[in-house]
Amino acid sequence: MIVAEGSKPPALSLPTDGGGHIDLAGPAVIYFYPKDDTPGCTNEGKDFSGLIEDFHALGVAVIGVSRDSVKKHDRFKAKHDLKVILASDEDGAVTEAWGVWVEKQLYGRKYMGIERATFLIDADGTIRRAWRNVRVPGHAQEVLEAARAL
Repeated sequence: MIVAEGSKPPALSLPTDGGGHIDLAGPAVIYFYPKDDTPGCTNEGKDFSGLIEDFHALGVAVIGVSRDSVKKHDRFKAKHDLKVILASDEDGAVTEAWGVWVEKQLYGRKYMGIERATFLIDADGTIRRAWRNVRVPGHAQEVLEAARAL
């Protein structure tokens, strides 16, 4: 399934860092990333964390989703002082439903993994923007600008 702009997103109900739980509601940025504590994923988490007050001022939650465990999320968040919510999709049901569990290729080897993707959801629960195959530098700022236009 490909989740597209203008559509309603699939359900998202997941455990989060700190023993919490998230159910998608209200304006939110959902960003899917491959793995905790890798360079690109760390930079993305830091970039969104650096802008978290701006997102909160707009009433927009920022939620990072990977297939890492809650325990790994807790360590990752503490190590890098991340301010975003990190949700754990260990069984992969959410990443598959959102269409971000894809075939990837590295050095000629094919494997399944999470496509770095971000979705901006408005107060009515509609996807207003979707970014696929995200490049991290400048991305969080671009998402913030789109959130300001909601």
